[in-house]
Amino acid sequence: MDTLLVIDVGNSNIVLGVFEGDRLLNSWHLATSRDRTADEYGILATQMLGEELRRTVRGAIVSSVVPPLHYTIRSMVQSCFSVDPVFVEAGIKTGLSIKTENPLEVGADRIVNAVAASHIYGGTMIVVDFGTATTFDLVTAKCEYRGGVIAPGLTISAEALYTRAARLPRVEIRKPSHVVGTNTVASMQSGLYWGYVGLVEGIIQRIRAEEPAVARVVATGNLAPLIHAETKSIDVVDLELTLTGLKLIYERNTKGRGRRG
Repeated sequence: MDTLLVIDVGNSNIVLGVFEGDRLLNSWHLATSRDRTADEYGILATQMLGEELRRTVRGAIVSSVVPPLHYTIRSMVQSCFSVDPVFVEAGIKTGLSIKTENPLEVGADRIVNAVAASHIYGGTMIVVDFGTATTFDLVTAKCEYRGGVIAPGLTISAEALYTRAARLPRVEIRKPSHVVGTNTVASMQSGLYWGYVGLVEGIIQRIRAEEPAVARVVATGNLAPLIHAETKSIDVVDLELTLTGLKLIYERNTKGRGRRG
């Protein structure tokens, strides 16, 4: 079988996925480290995929919001998988029209999510990605990216409390049993969780007020299910959204020519 390797390089995590046709065979997460070499990333990738699956890779595509790692990831893919990866960057065909003041400022991950959401769900929508930062992106039924909102991620918010307040501990991000906490940890968890639910609901409500055509809200990211559990503002959680968007963009840029570099 021939497979496609998709890689999403984020500030906190790198996600690798392997597609056979339209089917995602598997995906893996590893911590983002700017200090790792291409060889080190290659060893990790080989261990996760396994030698048999690694040999089936005939193409690769990468989206990255960490520029210092572009060369490292490119070198890793070339040496480990013997293919030349496609990068989501200026000039690539996405099928998405970017309607912002400076299209080059829009993160690759946000473009990839918008492409996937438009293809899968259609209509005018808000795409929410719970990552290092939480982003809210407005995508129209005409496949136009209109802009969005960037807020501190839930993990960043929790870490800020720990690092900036001397007597507050590092806490697990989870839904507390009660809104009113009876100890420091429970109080912090309540503020983080319910405060973030309120942030999400408030921003979505205000975007809908500016754009009444919004038909649905699609969320992705590891923390999406946790927030979705307590809000009706999110209609769909799609944890494979980014990887699917990468596959779609790869197909739009390689149709009609060989996949192996």
